Amino acid sequence: MNTQVPPRRPVRIANASGFYGDRLSAAREMVDGGPIDVLTGDYLAELTMLILHKARERGGPGYARTFLAQMNQVLGACQERGIKVVANAGGLEPARLAEDVRALVAHLGLRLRVAHVEGDDLLPRLAELRAKGVDLKNIDTGEPFSDAMEPVSANAYLGAWGITAALAGGADVVVCGRVTDASLVMGPAAWWHGWAGDDWDALAGALVAGHVIECGPQCTGGNYCFLDELPDTRVPGFPIAEVAHDGSSVITKHPGTGGVVSVGTVTAQLLYEIAGPAYTNPDVTAHFDTVRLAQQAPDRVRISGVRGMTGPHKLKVALNYRGGYRNSVTLGITGLDVEAKAGLAEAQIFDTLGGRQRFASVDVRLQRSDKPAEQAHTSEEATAYLHITVMDKDPDKVGQAFTGAVTGLALSGYPGLHATAPPTREVEYGVYWPTLIQDRYVDHVAVLPDGERVPIKPCRRPMGRPLHQLAEPAPQPFVSDGMKRLAPLGLVCGARSGDKGGNANVGLWTRTDRAYAWLRETLDVDLFCKLVPESSDLRVERFELPNLRALNFVVHGLLGAGVASSSRADPQAKGLGEFVRSRLVEVPVEFLNS
Repeated sequence: MNTQVPPRRPVRIANASGFYGDRLSAAREMVDGGPIDVLTGDYLAELTMLILHKARERGGPGYARTFLAQMNQVLGACQERGIKVVANAGGLEPARLAEDVRALVAHLGLRLRVAHVEGDDLLPRLAELRAKGVDLKNIDTGEPFSDAMEPVSANAYLGAWGITAALAGGADVVVCGRVTDASLVMGPAAWWHGWAGDDWDALAGALVAGHVIECGPQCTGGNYCFLDELPDTRVPGFPIAEVAHDGSSVITKHPGTGGVVSVGTVTAQLLYEIAGPAYTNPDVTAHFDTVRLAQQAPDRVRISGVRGMTGPHKLKVALNYRGGYRNSVTLGITGLDVEAKAGLAEAQIFDTLGGRQRFASVDVRLQRSDKPAEQAHTSEEATAYLHITVMDKDPDKVGQAFTGAVTGLALSGYPGLHATAPPTREVEYGVYWPTLIQDRYVDHVAVLPDGERVPIKPCRRPMGRPLHQLAEPAPQPFVSDGMKRLAPLGLVCGARSGDKGGNANVGLWTRTDRAYAWLRETLDVDLFCKLVPESSDLRVERFELPNLRALNFVVHGLLGAGVASSSRADPQAKGLGEFVRSRLVEVPVEFLNS
């Protein structure tokens, strides 16, 4: 007699937050919009930990306070319908948020059990870890960690098994600190289906599903480049991942919500903030070059074929340290002699201050988006902008002294001088420092509703197959009829870009195999650097993802030390992909006529 237990149905895991400050009504929308089993929310980015540190310094909690407002709206319905809640809103203080959720549960007269996951906070242990030989060097630049740095946060990216243990221990709500974004899906899926630590392919499939829905509506039409593919232009609904027992999944959304779920929107999110095809998480490495997408039905995209291997046994650590103080100003320059006026303003400001060498860092950028006089219909259209940012450890240098020097030019600078906003004062900024640590140094613990502490140990079982068996063959070469025309690259391919610390990535994909064959043969690193001149002196990596008809470029160091300390107008490179799409290349005419 066959006593094998049949697999459970797919678990429906919804996302209700892609960042701290996302749509407050999303939790209610996901709970009320249709059947789900798990409600998740991703609140943390590298910058968020610094924001939470500053909030705690001001006397507030070190967690995402909006989570409590959302839970106040939905916990009653979650209890009634048996919906589990898993979120990383705990930030720097997951235990404190768990206590505050318990107080809210009691206030609402509910019976929900709350657990939390901890062990990611390494700040109190940095001296101990350094004494044990953990070097904490920067994984992007190779720079050694300096004792002169003043860290304010240091959090390891934990894996999914603490969440799984908390759910298995009877939790209805699981509060996490810094776990990987995909762990919010992997943990519930492993609990639901009873996966083991070496179910590599299933875990890898859940990781991919988690990566797709972690940014909320960014996979349901949000930030999507092909506007003509959006049949519904309302604000997109939040996504759901239906994860099956083998790790395959279907990405969808509630009926009647805005946006669209298509192979294109899912592809765009898969390319967001990645590097090479091997996407590592603490529990598994998923190979994105094995991902297969298929449009199963309207607003339903199936993800299958994902292959996985053992995790790296190293955890990424997001460390932030005090960088100093900064101040900035933006001056409008209208009409004639823009460069000369900019040079005059720069010279006068720093002459008044005693020279640029007064500051630890000076960044001056002239943004030339002005139209020539014969094309401009308003003075705003004929205006360029001069951005000046100064940074230093001494707040007095970048404070009133800098503001006063700029203000003093109001009646004595170039003709037409005007600032885009009133003068500001100095603000403290932090610097992001990514590093790695062996998982054996991290005490990953699930704290169950009854207070029991469950240590989480990483799986050490072998992967069972060599890496070279995972890769798919490259597509066929592109054979052209020779007819080409200069046209924007974006007429052929879509793009999605983002940041990982100081690095930027640009993922580009096509809608047909033939267009991908052309893109693959045409867009090499040299051409990319010509299209993006500011990358020409930087290290640029190129990766192929033929199953997704995609290329991914990683530009190292484009964003300096990351968003918290960047003086760029677009410090997270959100617009970089659209810039690449706007660049002119020789495009086969067949793609322009289709």
